[in-house]
Amino acid sequence: MLALLREPWPWYVAGPLIGLVVPFVYWYGGRKWGVSQSLQHLCAAAAPGKVEYLRYDWRKQGAWNLTMVFGVIVGGFAGGRLLSSPEDEVAISEATRSDLAALGVQDFSGMMPSDVFSFEALLTPAGLVMIVLGGFLVGFGARYANGCTSGHAISGLANLQLSSLLAVVGFFVGGLISAHFLLGMIL
Repeated sequence: MLALLREPWPWYVAGPLIGLVVPFVYWYGGRKWGVSQSLQHLCAAAAPGKVEYLRYDWRKQGAWNLTMVFGVIVGGFAGGRLLSSPEDEVAISEATRSDLAALGVQDFSGMMPSDVFSFEALLTPAGLVMIVLGGFLVGFGARYANGCTSGHAISGLANLQLSSLLAVVGFFVGGLISAHFLLGMIL
């Protein structure tokens, strides 16, 4: 059984399983599936009543969300540390490896290349732009779009919301522009 968990599941198994979570969580539980509001709930719990935006009953609205985020973190740790072996490499095509190598990325040993995602890289101009500015833009965009990629792509599309379809198209267009044009200029 543990060996089955160590192998990647094919898309035709994993996709429907994720799809089956949405009706259970949203339709039967009345919960929205997404992560972008978790920071708001965490701030409301840590500093109650100090800021008008954070004055609400976070236990009623956010306890579910914070529990889900905790489960995502624990699940990510279990999948990345407990169910994988150190010699496992992330499956990246040779074309992608050569494209990234041409941009200066040489480390493909972990989940994220340390050439880009490390404290040393953070102190470079490219690192500041990618991690700090990029992180701010992702957070701002998720709040401005009233949800993150997971919320819109999983919950919103499952509920046939036009706003989610537009947001997901925007996310993909932005990702393609970033990967094909901006990444080369930044690195």
